[in-house]
Amino acid sequence: MFTKATFSFLDELAANNNKAWFEANKPRYEALVREPAFDFIEAMEPALKSFAPKFRAEPKKVGGSLMRVFRDTRFSRDKTPYKTNIGIQFRHALGKDIHAPGFYVHIATDECFLAVGSWHPEADQLGKYRDLIAQKPEKWFAARDDKQFRSEWELWGDTLSRPPRGYDIKHPAIEDIKRKDFVALTPLTLKQVTGKGLVELAEKRFAEAKPFMRFLCEALEVPY
Repeated sequence: MFTKATFSFLDELAANNNKAWFEANKPRYEALVREPAFDFIEAMEPALKSFAPKFRAEPKKVGGSLMRVFRDTRFSRDKTPYKTNIGIQFRHALGKDIHAPGFYVHIATDECFLAVGSWHPEADQLGKYRDLIAQKPEKWFAARDDKQFRSEWELWGDTLSRPPRGYDIKHPAIEDIKRKDFVALTPLTLKQVTGKGLVELAEKRFAEAKPFMRFLCEALEVPY
């Protein structure tokens, strides 16, 4: 699947982030990024079915689990056209975009990690997470503090400086209600990414996050 040559290509892309270079090196992108990514996605399909059957592993060029290499530069000062990381997301069958709950793999020369949860959820979705925490804090604490989950995963993301309007500032879970992202991360090493056991490792780590992911799905009233 992924090799050290994959990382070399990502480094070269970062140093030559322009259309002419990318087009000239597109066969390398296909061989070193897209093809191994598709192999990984295909291998993850039966793994997901075993512990998260509502989430999809789709090795498609458009609309699948591999995120686009093209950056959205419309609202960014950085106008470089290409992403210099590999992003793979296994989304819920009912999810339409990257903000939906999902399992995520991030591969880059400066950092590799697995992630689970919901990044920058829309206001309605975020409100549902907060409401369920407010209504059933004991269920949230059980998911958040699950021993197996917290042994490998760390909660991450943006947080409000003040409690959102409408929530009791003395609520026992107010610090979590202030969250703007409901995401957890666990790091990967270069050796793990390029080794033969990446699929098995991803399956094991993602399965450990089941309580956390099930809570998010319950908040959105979708099956886990």
